[in-house]
Amino acid sequence: MKLTRWLRHSLAARVVISTSLLTFAAIWIAGSALYTNLSNGIKGVKYESSISDTKATVYALQYQFLLAGGNTKAIQKAINDLSTNGTVFGTATNTAPYLVFVPAPNTGVKKANFTTVSAFLTASMIPKSLRKEIQKDSNVHSSYQQITNTFGLTSEVLVVGNQIDVPGEGPYELYLIFNLENQHKTLNIVSNALVATGSALVLLVALVTLLVVRQVVRPVREAAKTAEALASGDLGKRMDVHGDDEIARLGNAFNEMANSLQLQINRLENLSSVQQRFVGDVTHELRTPLTTLRMAAGVIHGSKKTFEPALQRSVELMMVQLDRFERLLEDLLEISRFDAQVAVVEPVEFDICLLTTNAIDDLRLVASEVGVHIELDRPADSVYVKGDIRRVERILRNLLTNAIDHAEQKPIKVTIKHDEHAVAISVRDFGVGLDKESSLRVFDRFWRADPSRSRIRGGTGLGLSMALEDARLHNGELEVYGEPGKGANFVLTLPKHAGGEIPQRIIPLKF
Repeated sequence: MKLTRWLRHSLAARVVISTSLLTFAAIWIAGSALYTNLSNGIKGVKYESSISDTKATVYALQYQFLLAGGNTKAIQKAINDLSTNGTVFGTATNTAPYLVFVPAPNTGVKKANFTTVSAFLTASMIPKSLRKEIQKDSNVHSSYQQITNTFGLTSEVLVVGNQIDVPGEGPYELYLIFNLENQHKTLNIVSNALVATGSALVLLVALVTLLVVRQVVRPVREAAKTAEALASGDLGKRMDVHGDDEIARLGNAFNEMANSLQLQINRLENLSSVQQRFVGDVTHELRTPLTTLRMAAGVIHGSKKTFEPALQRSVELMMVQLDRFERLLEDLLEISRFDAQVAVVEPVEFDICLLTTNAIDDLRLVASEVGVHIELDRPADSVYVKGDIRRVERILRNLLTNAIDHAEQKPIKVTIKHDEHAVAISVRDFGVGLDKESSLRVFDRFWRADPSRSRIRGGTGLGLSMALEDARLHNGELEVYGEPGKGANFVLTLPKHAGGEIPQRIIPLKF
């Protein structure tokens, strides 16, 4: 596991290891082919020389037998000379002094027995398959065999045989046994040399690759560290650039990009700061005249019965718009607190099922006016949560109001589920729905999917944005999924203790 993580995070290690493995594979293939060719060549030379020596020995021995003219002592001497000295007729045959000389089977009773077997060998060591081939014709036949001598030592040998006629005695079988030990020693030397050379070459390639990769990876690693520093807020961090090569040009381009980003971020921060200060100042400044207007409007509203009907209607509209304006100012003040990062959670323990039920009851009349029915699926027992009850209630009201606005006279289903660590509430409508692009922007401030649609209640365009911020203050999650024509599903997941962890999803987001 640690090795996998190390390889995943180290480009140099992956390049060096992959290069070494490819080099090893190439050397292995080339070395195997070379070793096979050498082995075939060495064994081929030995085979050809052994066949040639066997034929020469057979011809010389046959000639010696003819000269003996049936003299058994002369015949036996020629066989003994071959067995002990590897010579025939006083001349070395260049053969190994290992032989088996036995009469061919089913050839009648022999006057003399010329059976001869070299020391430490037995006639039974000759494979039966080779003897059958020898007995069929007068050609030379051979076979590679593993032979164990009388001392228990096993060797790979080449057995070459041929029939030979002994005057007055009939056919005999002559088998010359050639030890391949020298050939195996040569091949072992070649094999060890190939392994040593290949290992040294793989190590050399790995070292060269490491040096080259380090030269390339070092500036890349430095660029990664610089990028991490920039991401963490250290906008003054830059790369050290040396030389004029491609890596140096990359470093210069990276530093120029960082300079541009720093300028843009500083400009946006200044603009955002001015905007936040402007919104906060304007909102605070508007509260005083709004309070005065509210007091004056209250006096006028209290005397509306003395007015004409048209004037009474104007007074009612004025009160409605003042309420809406006051809600807008409150939302703007809350947004300015979020931007200034001074919004705090005031945790208290409350029953979230009861809070949800009350929020639905408060909006049930508004929903029924547009033909929308709200269903609630909740646990039978109370579910207690420790959080900011004002903010959680605001989240629920914003989600319910948004669902009513887009339900298109279809029902809304609210579901509450919980586990040991968290509680989840889903608000599912079956109205116009959301496409993928709208789902990504639905929590943006003042954003509306369809500006031409009228709202049931005059909203400020900040409700869902504030709901998301309120959820994040609790270390919670607010997600949405929708499909055009099939509705939308908002899922709020809150830890049972504000700031706690949410190990898993409780209510599925997609439908």
